[in-house]
Amino acid sequence: MKFATRLNSFKNKSIVETIDQIASVQGLTHVDLNYPEHFQNNSVEEIKDALKRNNIKLNGIAPRFRSQFINGELGNSDPVIARKAIDLCKESIDICRELGGSNITIWLGYDGFDYAFQLNYAKVWKQVVKAIQEICEYGHDIQVSIEYKPFQPRAYSLISSYGDTLLMINDAKCSNLGATLDFCHMLMKAENPSFGLSLVAEKNKLFGVHLNDGNKLNDDGLIVGSVNFAQSLEFIYYIKKYSYDAVVYFDTFPEREDPLAELKTNIAMYTKLNDLVDGIGMDKIQSIIDQNNAIAAQEIMLGCLK
Repeated sequence: MKFATRLNSFKNKSIVETIDQIASVQGLTHVDLNYPEHFQNNSVEEIKDALKRNNIKLNGIAPRFRSQFINGELGNSDPVIARKAIDLCKESIDICRELGGSNITIWLGYDGFDYAFQLNYAKVWKQVVKAIQEICEYGHDIQVSIEYKPFQPRAYSLISSYGDTLLMINDAKCSNLGATLDFCHMLMKAENPSFGLSLVAEKNKLFGVHLNDGNKLNDDGLIVGSVNFAQSLEFIYYIKKYSYDAVVYFDTFPEREDPLAELKTNIAMYTKLNDLVDGIGMDKIQSIIDQNNAIAAQEIMLGCLK
């Protein structure tokens, strides 16, 4: 399996120092970088050298929209700011290409609204569709992936669910446009993560996976499988069922924990859940699912307790 981790968890270190540090963790294969924040103290060449000497690959780039975009990014009512958001995505694509990455992940945290009558919903939606089309055309040779989140920092996000994301993908009609599913974001939306994964994967639009855990009301970013064990197990079952072979990114927030130890724990937890699925058997699990019987489904959980 291919694993990456959230580099912002490693505070008080440059990105090059962080790459050097996490390279010691067995199983880590990739990194995701944020643009422009991860390039403020280290050049592209310095980062490229760090990746090469540590035998780590770039998965992708995530454009990060900061203070000037607080009233919207691609859907901002100010055309100058909306254009800057598009340009930021294009710059991310340029760097992704230079570093050998395969995707950019777009999270529109500020495209949304907080009050009734605040947003022209249909107009902004169409504006974002057009912007996404331009970005996908510019990055025709890489994957452009939408990461949705139901709220935070806005009260309501414009793209807030796997349904919204699939609608945006359908409206934009770009072959290189897909979805990144964040487990904790799906819990916040009161979604069953595996249901969303299956619908997105059925359309061959599963471009990225962010694994973590949480208590469903907030973007907690807790250790994989630490709260919602059954849902985490099911999620990994569907990752395997749909032969997802891209990177699994651990989007967790070790505020009080040692980030290196937490990364090792995330990899160990994923490996354990994966082994449990293999131990029970993909065919056995599918046969239980096909029964559509809640009691039979507990055989899977009981199998994990042996």
